[in-house]
Amino acid sequence: MRLLTRLVVALVVPLASCAIGPSSPSNTGFGASPVLPAPESSWVPMVNIAPAQTRPDSLTPTAPAGFIVTKFAADLAHPRWLYTLPNGDILVAESDAPNEHDEGSGLFGWIRKQVMKRAGAGVPSPDRIVLLRDVDGGGTATMQTVFLRGLHSPFGMALIGNQLYVADTDALLRFNYATGATQITSAGVKVVDLPAGLINHHWTKNILADRSGKHLYITVGSNSNAGENGIEAEEGRARILELDVNSGRLRPFATGLRNPNGLSWQPDSGALWTAVNERDELGNNLVPDYMTALKDGAFYGFPYSYYGQHIDTRVTPQRPDRVAKAIAPDYALGNHTASLGLAFYDQALFPPHYRGGAFVGQHGSWNRKPRSGYKVVFVPFVNGKPAGIPEDFLTGFLTADGDAVGRPVGIALDGHGALLVADDVGNAVWRVAPLANDKSSNVAPAVH
Repeated sequence: MRLLTRLVVALVVPLASCAIGPSSPSNTGFGASPVLPAPESSWVPMVNIAPAQTRPDSLTPTAPAGFIVTKFAADLAHPRWLYTLPNGDILVAESDAPNEHDEGSGLFGWIRKQVMKRAGAGVPSPDRIVLLRDVDGGGTATMQTVFLRGLHSPFGMALIGNQLYVADTDALLRFNYATGATQITSAGVKVVDLPAGLINHHWTKNILADRSGKHLYITVGSNSNAGENGIEAEEGRARILELDVNSGRLRPFATGLRNPNGLSWQPDSGALWTAVNERDELGNNLVPDYMTALKDGAFYGFPYSYYGQHIDTRVTPQRPDRVAKAIAPDYALGNHTASLGLAFYDQALFPPHYRGGAFVGQHGSWNRKPRSGYKVVFVPFVNGKPAGIPEDFLTGFLTADGDAVGRPVGIALDGHGALLVADDVGNAVWRVAPLANDKSSNVAPAVH
C-alpha cells in the first residue's frame, strides 16, 4: 500500500504542476467547418490546470472598448448558474458535484479530483439558490439573500407562471413562487426523477422552458469521457429531454450529446441551441466543444463518433449503424474550452452588432497546452446562423503567470439588457454594460 501511495504521489505532483504531453501552438477548432487533426493517444492524461488564486481588488475582467465591467455581487459560494426573474431579481445556483459523484473513482479519477481542487472545484456543494436584487438600479446587487436551501447540486432554473422549476442533479423540482418573494420555505414537489446514480459523471442538469410554457428542455450529460464505463452506463444519458409540463411525459429530444449545458432560443430563427462539452484524451486539438441548433430526434454521435461521423476507436462495441446517423454540430467553440454558459442577445441595450448573437461562457481547459477558454466569447449571427469567428468579450480570468483568478460559467441578461457572468472561482457575478448607459458611477471602468 505504501508503495502504491508513493507511486500515486510521484504521478500527481508532475500532473498538477506541469503539462504532460506535446504542446500546441494554436487552437484551430473554431467555426462552422473546423479543421480536425488526427487523434493522438498517451498512457498518461494531459493535465495543465490553471491553479486558482484570489483576484486582487484592483484587477477587473476586461470587456471591449465602450463597455464597463462591475462586480454585481461578491462573497458568493461557488456560483454556477444564473436565472433572471421577470421582476429583475437574479437567482444564482450555488452548487458543485454531489457527494456520490464518481470523480474520485480509480487511480486517474483520484488524480483528477486532486487536480480539480487546485482549479477551485471539488468544494462541498452549497446546495442552495441565492437571490440578488438591485434595489436602487445602480448596477449592483444591494440585496443578497438565500432563496432556497436543502437542494441537491442544483443547476438549472425556470419560471412558468407562478411555478419555479429547479433541476437538482437527480430530480426536477417545482416550487410555488410569488413575484417579489425573497425566499421560498415551502417544500418543493418532485416532478420527475433525472438520471443520476453512483456514477453520475456529468452531474449538471440545466432546464429551459419554451415560449408557450408547455414544455421544459432538460440537459443530461454522459456517464463517461468516451464510454469507458460501459455502454450500459450511458442508458438515458448524453441527451436533451423534453418534458410535457401538463402531462409529465418525458421523451428524448436530441441524443448523442456528450455533455450539454447551456440552452438558449435564437431570437431570429426561433431554434433551440445548446452548448456542448466534447470528449478528452485525443490530443490538444481534439475534440472541439461546440454549440448547435437542436433538431428533434437527431443523434450527434456520442459515444461512437465525434463531430459528426469521426469514429472514436476507443469505444467498444463499435456501432457503424449509429455513426451513419450522426450529424455534425453547427459551430465549433475551440478545443477543451469547457463552453458552458449560453445566452443569445435579444435586448436593445447593447450596440446593434450584438443583436441575435450568442454569448458563451468558457470555464477553461484543464487538459490542454496551451490553455484555452477562461473567458466569455461572442459569436455574431446573421439571419439566425453564426457569421464569423468568436470574439473575445470578457477576458482577464488568467494572470500572466497562468493562474486562474476566475472561471466564467453561467451567462444571463439582466432586466436592463446588461450581461451577467457567474464566476465560480472568484465567487462573484460580473456585470457588463455599455459605458454610456451604466449607472454605477462609483466604479471605475475596466482598463482595456
